[in-house]
Amino acid sequence: MTEPLIRGRGLSRRYPVPKTHVFERKTVTTGLEDADIDVREGSAVGLIGESGSGKSTLVRLLLGLDAPSAGTVEFDGRPVDARASARSLHWLRRQTGIVFQDPYASLDPRMSVGRIVGEPLWALGIDGDRRARVREVLVDVGLDAGMADRYPHEFSGGQRQRIALARAIVHRPRVLVGDEPLSALDVTVRAQVLELLGELRARDGLTLLMVSHDIGVVQNLCDEVVVMKDGRIVEEGPTEKVLLQPQVSYTRRLLASIPVIDAGGPDDV
Repeated sequence: MTEPLIRGRGLSRRYPVPKTHVFERKTVTTGLEDADIDVREGSAVGLIGESGSGKSTLVRLLLGLDAPSAGTVEFDGRPVDARASARSLHWLRRQTGIVFQDPYASLDPRMSVGRIVGEPLWALGIDGDRRARVREVLVDVGLDAGMADRYPHEFSGGQRQRIALARAIVHRPRVLVGDEPLSALDVTVRAQVLELLGELRARDGLTLLMVSHDIGVVQNLCDEVVVMKDGRIVEEGPTEKVLLQPQVSYTRRLLASIPVIDAGGPDDV
Protein backbone atom coordinates (compact mmCIF):
# COMPACT_ATOMS: atom_id res chain seq x y z
CA MET A 1 0.00 0.00 0.00
CA THR A 2 1.33 3.44 -0.89
CA GLU A 3 2.09 6.01 1.76
CA PRO A 4 -0.79 8.38 2.57
CA LEU A 5 -0.76 11.83 1.01
CA ILE A 6 -1.68 13.39 4.38
CA ARG A 7 -0.64 11.80 7.66
CA GLY A 8 -1.54 13.06 11.12
CA ARG A 9 -0.18 11.38 14.23
CA GLY A 10 -1.04 12.04 17.87
CA LEU A 11 -2.71 15.35 17.04
CA SER A 12 -4.00 17.35 19.99
CA ARG A 13 -5.12 20.96 20.22
CA ARG A 14 -5.76 22.70 23.52
CA TYR A 15 -6.99 26.27 23.92
CA PRO A 16 -6.56 28.55 26.96
CA VAL A 17 -9.80 29.61 28.62
CA PRO A 18 -9.89 33.36 29.38
CA LYS A 19 -9.97 34.15 33.09
CA THR A 20 -13.05 36.03 34.28
CA HIS A 21 -11.50 36.91 37.63
CA VAL A 22 -7.97 37.98 38.54
CA PHE A 23 -7.61 35.20 41.13
CA GLU A 24 -8.75 32.38 38.86
CA ARG A 25 -6.23 29.78 37.80
CA LYS A 26 -5.46 29.51 34.12
CA THR A 27 -7.36 26.63 32.51
CA VAL A 28 -7.46 25.04 29.07
CA THR A 29 -10.09 23.34 26.95
CA THR A 30 -9.38 20.50 24.55
CA GLY A 31 -10.51 20.80 20.94
CA LEU A 32 -8.73 17.67 19.74
CA GLU A 33 -7.09 14.79 21.57
CA ASP A 34 -4.55 12.26 20.24
CA ALA A 35 -5.97 11.92 16.71
CA ASP A 36 -4.36 9.72 14.06
CA ILE A 37 -5.53 10.04 10.46
CA ASP A 38 -4.33 8.98 7.00
CA VAL A 39 -5.72 10.45 3.78
CA ARG A 40 -4.77 8.53 0.66
CA GLU A 41 -4.23 10.37 -2.62
CA GLY A 42 -7.36 10.28 -4.79
CA SER A 43 -9.63 9.27 -1.92
CA ALA A 44 -12.66 11.11 -0.57
CA VAL A 45 -12.87 11.18 3.22
CA GLY A 46 -15.88 12.43 5.15
CA LEU A 47 -15.59 13.81 8.69
CA ILE A 48 -18.84 13.56 10.65
CA GLY A 49 -19.83 14.30 14.23
CA GLU A 50 -21.80 16.71 16.35
CA SER A 51 -20.96 20.41 16.51
CA GLY A 52 -17.86 20.89 18.63
CA SER A 53 -16.62 17.33 18.04
CA GLY A 54 -13.29 18.54 16.61
CA LYS A 55 -13.88 18.14 12.87
CA SER A 56 -12.89 21.66 11.82
CA THR A 57 -10.03 21.71 14.32
CA LEU A 58 -8.59 18.56 12.76
CA VAL A 59 -8.91 20.01 9.25
CA ARG A 60 -7.14 23.22 10.28
CA LEU A 61 -4.22 21.22 11.68
CA LEU A 62 -3.95 19.07 8.56
CA LEU A 63 -3.88 22.19 6.35
CA GLY A 64 -1.29 23.96 8.46
CA LEU A 65 -3.76 26.72 9.35
CA ASP A 66 -3.23 26.08 13.06
CA ALA A 67 -0.42 24.45 15.04
CA PRO A 68 -1.09 21.36 17.17
CA SER A 69 -0.38 21.39 20.88
CA ALA A 70 1.05 17.92 20.34
CA GLY A 71 1.54 15.60 17.39
CA THR A 72 2.76 15.89 13.81
CA VAL A 73 1.38 16.41 10.30
CA GLU A 74 3.05 15.35 7.07
CA PHE A 75 1.96 16.17 3.53
CA ASP A 76 3.43 13.84 0.91
CA GLY A 77 6.14 12.92 3.40
CA ARG A 78 7.06 16.53 4.16
CA PRO A 79 6.58 17.91 7.69
CA VAL A 80 3.96 20.66 8.03
CA ASP A 81 4.98 23.40 10.46
CA ALA A 82 2.10 25.82 10.99
CA ARG A 83 4.40 28.09 13.02
CA ALA A 84 6.54 28.79 9.96
CA SER A 85 6.18 31.99 7.96
CA ALA A 86 3.40 32.32 5.42
CA ARG A 87 5.90 32.37 2.56
CA SER A 88 7.59 29.17 3.71
CA LEU A 89 4.20 27.41 3.56
CA HIS A 90 3.51 28.41 -0.05
CA TRP A 91 4.40 24.86 -1.09
CA LEU A 92 1.48 23.55 0.98
CA ARG A 93 -0.96 26.27 -0.10
CA ARG A 94 -0.27 25.37 -3.73
CA GLN A 95 -1.26 21.78 -2.99
CA THR A 96 -4.52 22.51 -1.17
CA GLY A 97 -7.77 24.42 -1.65
CA ILE A 98 -10.72 24.97 0.67
CA VAL A 99 -14.41 25.78 0.27
CA PHE A 100 -16.28 27.15 3.28
CA GLN A 101 -19.89 26.82 4.38
CA ASP A 102 -21.36 30.22 3.60
CA PRO A 103 -21.20 31.27 -0.08
CA TYR A 104 -22.34 34.77 0.91
CA ALA A 105 -19.71 35.50 3.56
CA SER A 106 -16.77 33.87 1.78
CA LEU A 107 -16.74 36.24 -1.23
CA ASP A 108 -15.63 39.89 -1.00
CA PRO A 109 -18.54 41.96 -2.39
CA ARG A 110 -16.14 44.72 -3.49
CA MET A 111 -14.18 42.44 -5.81
CA SER A 112 -15.16 41.21 -9.24
CA VAL A 113 -15.58 37.47 -9.71
CA GLY A 114 -12.43 37.42 -11.84
CA ARG A 115 -10.36 38.97 -9.05
CA ILE A 116 -11.89 36.67 -6.44
CA VAL A 117 -11.24 33.50 -8.42
CA GLY A 118 -7.78 34.59 -9.53
CA GLU A 119 -6.61 35.69 -6.09
CA PRO A 120 -4.74 32.42 -5.29
CA LEU A 121 -2.77 32.72 -8.55
CA TRP A 122 -1.44 36.14 -7.56
CA ALA A 123 -1.01 35.30 -3.86
CA LEU A 124 0.97 32.13 -4.60
CA GLY A 125 2.98 33.66 -7.44
CA ILE A 126 1.77 31.18 -10.04
CA ASP A 127 2.97 32.20 -13.50
CA GLY A 128 1.15 31.93 -16.80
CA ASP A 129 -1.89 33.58 -18.33
CA ARG A 130 -3.84 34.09 -15.14
CA ARG A 131 -6.86 35.68 -16.76
CA ALA A 132 -7.17 32.78 -19.17
CA ARG A 133 -6.95 30.33 -16.27
CA VAL A 134 -9.74 32.18 -14.44
CA ARG A 135 -12.00 31.96 -17.49
CA GLU A 136 -11.15 28.28 -17.89
CA VAL A 137 -11.97 27.35 -14.30
CA LEU A 138 -15.26 29.28 -14.36
CA VAL A 139 -16.34 27.10 -17.27
CA ASP A 140 -15.11 24.02 -15.37
CA VAL A 141 -17.56 24.74 -12.52
CA GLY A 142 -20.49 25.36 -14.86
CA LEU A 143 -20.39 29.15 -15.17
CA ASP A 144 -19.91 31.42 -18.18
CA ALA A 145 -16.41 32.81 -18.66
CA GLY A 146 -17.95 36.27 -19.21
CA MET A 147 -19.13 36.30 -15.60
CA ALA A 148 -15.60 37.23 -14.51
CA ASP A 149 -16.48 40.93 -14.77
CA ARG A 150 -19.56 40.71 -12.56
CA TYR A 151 -19.84 40.94 -8.76
CA PRO A 152 -21.00 38.42 -6.12
CA HIS A 153 -24.32 40.16 -5.39
CA GLU A 154 -25.42 39.44 -8.95
CA PHE A 155 -25.43 35.67 -8.37
CA SER A 156 -27.61 33.12 -6.59
CA GLY A 157 -26.38 31.11 -3.61
CA GLY A 158 -25.59 28.09 -5.76
CA GLN A 159 -23.67 30.21 -8.26
CA ARG A 160 -21.71 31.84 -5.46
CA GLN A 161 -20.68 28.46 -4.13
CA ARG A 162 -19.52 27.53 -7.64
CA ILE A 163 -17.45 30.73 -7.65
CA ALA A 164 -15.96 29.75 -4.28
CA LEU A 165 -15.21 26.30 -5.68
CA ALA A 166 -13.53 27.85 -8.73
CA ARG A 167 -11.31 29.92 -6.43
CA ALA A 168 -10.39 26.78 -4.46
CA ILE A 169 -9.25 24.84 -7.54
CA VAL A 170 -7.90 27.61 -9.80
CA HIS A 171 -4.30 26.79 -8.82
CA ARG A 172 -4.83 23.08 -9.51
CA PRO A 173 -4.44 21.72 -5.97
CA ARG A 174 -4.08 18.04 -5.16
CA VAL A 175 -6.42 18.27 -2.16
CA LEU A 176 -9.79 20.00 -1.92
CA VAL A 177 -11.24 20.52 1.55
CA GLY A 178 -14.91 21.32 2.10
CA ASP A 179 -15.99 22.65 5.51
CA GLU A 180 -19.77 22.12 5.31
CA PRO A 181 -19.69 23.44 1.71
CA LEU A 182 -23.25 22.35 0.84
CA SER A 183 -25.19 23.03 4.04
CA ALA A 184 -26.25 26.56 3.07
CA LEU A 185 -27.71 25.41 -0.27
CA ASP A 186 -31.19 24.14 -1.04
CA VAL A 187 -31.69 20.48 -1.96
CA THR A 188 -31.67 20.94 -5.74
CA VAL A 189 -28.56 23.12 -5.80
CA ARG A 190 -26.86 20.81 -3.28
CA ALA A 191 -27.33 17.90 -5.66
CA GLN A 192 -25.87 19.91 -8.55
CA VAL A 193 -22.76 20.95 -6.62
CA LEU A 194 -22.36 17.41 -5.26
CA GLU A 195 -22.38 16.06 -8.81
CA LEU A 196 -19.85 18.71 -9.82
CA LEU A 197 -17.50 17.71 -7.01
CA GLY A 198 -17.68 14.09 -8.12
CA GLU A 199 -16.91 15.08 -11.72
CA LEU A 200 -13.92 17.20 -10.69
CA ARG A 201 -12.58 14.39 -8.55
CA ALA A 202 -12.89 11.87 -11.38
CA ARG A 203 -11.38 14.20 -13.99
CA ASP A 204 -8.53 15.77 -12.00
CA GLY A 205 -7.80 13.06 -9.46
CA LEU A 206 -8.58 15.41 -6.59
CA THR A 207 -8.30 14.15 -3.05
CA LEU A 208 -11.37 15.28 -1.09
CA LEU A 209 -11.68 15.90 2.63
CA MET A 210 -15.27 16.81 3.50
CA VAL A 211 -16.68 18.05 6.82
CA SER A 212 -20.44 17.53 6.73
CA HIS A 213 -23.51 17.00 8.87
CA ASP A 214 -25.36 15.72 5.81
CA ILE A 215 -25.15 11.92 5.72
CA GLY A 216 -26.48 11.97 2.15
CA VAL A 217 -23.47 14.01 1.03
CA VAL A 218 -21.00 11.68 2.75
CA GLN A 219 -22.73 8.57 1.46
CA ASN A 220 -22.76 9.78 -2.15
CA LEU A 221 -19.32 11.37 -2.32
CA CYS A 222 -16.96 9.76 0.18
CA ASP A 223 -15.13 6.42 0.12
CA GLU A 224 -14.20 6.60 3.79
CA VAL A 225 -15.76 8.08 6.93
CA VAL A 226 -14.17 9.34 10.13
CA VAL A 227 -16.53 9.75 13.11
CA MET A 228 -15.57 12.26 15.81
CA LYS A 229 -16.83 12.83 19.35
CA ASP A 230 -15.50 15.23 22.01
CA GLY A 231 -12.28 15.84 20.11
CA ARG A 232 -11.52 12.17 19.47
CA ILE A 233 -11.83 9.84 16.51
CA VAL A 234 -14.16 7.08 17.70
CA GLU A 235 -14.73 5.15 14.47
CA GLU A 236 -13.43 5.11 10.91
CA GLY A 237 -13.55 2.92 7.86
CA PRO A 238 -15.17 2.44 4.45
CA THR A 239 -18.31 4.56 4.10
CA GLU A 240 -20.72 1.71 3.45
CA LYS A 241 -19.47 -0.29 6.43
CA VAL A 242 -19.52 2.62 8.90
CA LEU A 243 -22.92 3.94 7.85
CA LEU A 244 -24.66 0.57 7.53
CA GLN A 245 -22.84 -1.40 10.23
CA PRO A 246 -21.54 1.08 12.82
CA GLN A 247 -19.44 -0.55 15.52
CA VAL A 248 -19.77 1.97 18.36
CA SER A 249 -22.92 3.18 20.09
CA TYR A 250 -22.12 6.85 19.49
CA THR A 251 -22.05 6.35 15.72
CA ARG A 252 -25.39 4.54 15.87
CA ARG A 253 -26.94 7.38 17.89
CA LEU A 254 -25.43 9.97 15.58
CA LEU A 255 -26.77 8.32 12.45
CA ALA A 256 -30.20 7.92 14.03
CA SER A 257 -30.38 11.58 15.04
CA ILE A 258 -29.27 13.23 11.79
CA PRO A 259 -31.96 13.60 9.10
CA VAL A 260 -30.82 11.99 5.89
CA ILE A 261 -31.25 14.48 3.04
CA ASP A 262 -31.30 12.79 -0.32
CA ALA A 263 -28.60 14.13 -2.63
CA GLY A 264 -31.14 14.22 -5.43
CA GLY A 265 -31.20 12.59 -8.82
CA PRO A 266 -32.97 12.34 -12.18
CA ASP A 267 -36.05 10.69 -10.65
CA ASP A 268 -36.67 13.49 -8.16
CA VAL A 269 -39.82 15.51 -8.67
